[in-house]
Amino acid sequence: MASSHCNADTGLEIKTRSVEQTLIPLVTQITTLINHKEKPKKSEKTWRAIQRVGQAVSLAVGRFVAVGEAIASENEELKEEMYFACQEARQAGECIAQLTDVGSFDQPESDARATVYTDKTGMIKAARSLLSSVTKVLVLADRVVIKQIINSRSKVLATLEHLEKVSSFQEFVQIFSQFGNEMVEFAHLTGDRQNDLKDEKKKARMAAARAILEKCTMMLLTASKTCLRHPDCESARINKAGVFHRMRLALDQVIEIVTDSRSNGEHKIHPTSIYADINEFKQCLKAKEATNDMELAIIKTRQCMSELRRELQNTAVESAGELLKCYAEHIVLKALKAAGVEGDLEALAEGTSKLSEQKEQLSETSRLLRHVSGSEPLEITCLHAEETFQVIGPQIISAAQTLALHPSSKIAKENLEVFCEAWESQLNDMSILLKEINDVFEGRKGEKRAYLSLPRPGKHSANLKVVKAVKLDAEEQAKIAKLGLELRLHTSDVDAETERWEDQENEILRQAQSMSSMAYSMYLFTRGEGLLKTTQDLFHQAEIFAEEGLRLHSSLHSFSNQLEEDEKSSLLVEAERFPALCQQLQMTCRTPVHGKAATFTKVDTIIQETINMMTVLMKALSLCYKLLKKCKVDQTFMGSPHSWRGNQLQTVANGETLDGKNTDTFGVKSLERHMANMTFLESK
Repeated sequence: MASSHCNADTGLEIKTRSVEQTLIPLVTQITTLINHKEKPKKSEKTWRAIQRVGQAVSLAVGRFVAVGEAIASENEELKEEMYFACQEARQAGECIAQLTDVGSFDQPESDARATVYTDKTGMIKAARSLLSSVTKVLVLADRVVIKQIINSRSKVLATLEHLEKVSSFQEFVQIFSQFGNEMVEFAHLTGDRQNDLKDEKKKARMAAARAILEKCTMMLLTASKTCLRHPDCESARINKAGVFHRMRLALDQVIEIVTDSRSNGEHKIHPTSIYADINEFKQCLKAKEATNDMELAIIKTRQCMSELRRELQNTAVESAGELLKCYAEHIVLKALKAAGVEGDLEALAEGTSKLSEQKEQLSETSRLLRHVSGSEPLEITCLHAEETFQVIGPQIISAAQTLALHPSSKIAKENLEVFCEAWESQLNDMSILLKEINDVFEGRKGEKRAYLSLPRPGKHSANLKVVKAVKLDAEEQAKIAKLGLELRLHTSDVDAETERWEDQENEILRQAQSMSSMAYSMYLFTRGEGLLKTTQDLFHQAEIFAEEGLRLHSSLHSFSNQLEEDEKSSLLVEAERFPALCQQLQMTCRTPVHGKAATFTKVDTIIQETINMMTVLMKALSLCYKLLKKCKVDQTFMGSPHSWRGNQLQTVANGETLDGKNTDTFGVKSLERHMANMTFLESK
């Protein structure tokens, strides 16, 4: 509701959830003021409530505008627009305060001053102006986020060009260290943006681009080292050039998504899928005005189309499943590795032919799955799978050719291993994709995709020594299976709890869903499945899980500030269990271990500590659900359907300051989170 109303007033498109959710409490409070009950005589309690809401709105607007003006002062290109929007918001807030200022409560009823009860037209006009100007401030602030991503990408691209041209190993070490830091910054910015996007297609495209950058970072490292070690090897140069080219395309795609543009000025056109065509045809049939006989014919035709789609889907998924089973042992990859180590060019040629055949089969299967994917985001995932097989196949071949020409080269062998792992990872992703497509057609919500992350500090250090990937062997998987199953049951419990919530955009709910998704990917690791391949992947995932737990703790605190004392106490009892558990998990993740037994013990401890956090999460989530339901039932003049967000306005009236715990008054917190890397007014 907030987004559509404000779009009409401002002509600005709201593209992110944070901007949309920031507006909801403001819309709620203003709606409360405008839609008050018309009573012939108002009690003193009612008068005070009116004045409290008006003052809360005015104070909150003042603080919100202060942040907006701070942003304006640091962004010259937005300065004029932002200051104007801030000024308009401040004036509207002051107008609302005046209309709700009823003065002393013993004034005579004949007092002719304009108030919210006597000048509803004025209130509506002020409300429209406030919503319009606040929306503009938020959208302008969002442009700063986009500028940050563009600037970050420019730095990455410039360093990438330096990396491509270096000719000495020492220079490469120095520049790659800088590149790693820049990629970490870019990963954080794009990850936040991906989670914030409203458009599911854009989210899927962003996820695909970030997945490419993640996998290509390690490929870039080993391919560059191989080229430096064997500078006269043509296949090594081809291999390296392919990685750099793919990274540039992924970086360009990110910018296309955040700016809604195409780098070459043209939109890339993909053939429409059968899924999309059938849907369009069915919609056309629905729209036709028809006689009874024609209507019956249309119904039968639509049924036939649904059956056709179901048959296509069954055939495609069954065919893809069989193909993945055939390639599960990675026989061709093993043969290529062996041929490279032995320098056997004849065996290499045979393996190359077989891998090329596999590449075409998998690409064709990805195209087939796109036609029956069942949703636009899954269509994009299928396209990404097809492109990945088309690109990595030739790169494996060039890496194998380099090794065959230099059989004793450790770096060439390591390079081939990295590309083969990327191929195996894509096969695993495809099996997950198959299940998601099946879930769509069977009407299930589907399992969560494992959490993806980009390069992080420490993973690609300046010495460029690749950490040996450690995976659980069959015996270790058997030992940890029971614990893994227990974790899976906890994620199921949390998922069932989250499905009860009416407001699926609730911040606490979204953070809980994120934690459950990460815990599920950790469960998959205990089975040797999913995107977490090594123990290092697991440790990193657990650390991010702990960070999300701390963010949830902050959100629970904000919610508790809107509750009565006894309810607040009960929630804080559960909330205060998070910090210690999160810090313990972080400490476990960061503690170095050596040796197989110690590594397994660390894995076992992390899974157990994750289970402990999921147990607390379930209790906190269940309690929040009950408290939110109670808030809705007990809703008063100051309440709202989004009471824990809406009542943040009331908190301002109660005297909490910007330096206090509750700083997220109708969007200040969201705005500050958006602008996390900037200096705000209160810090000057």
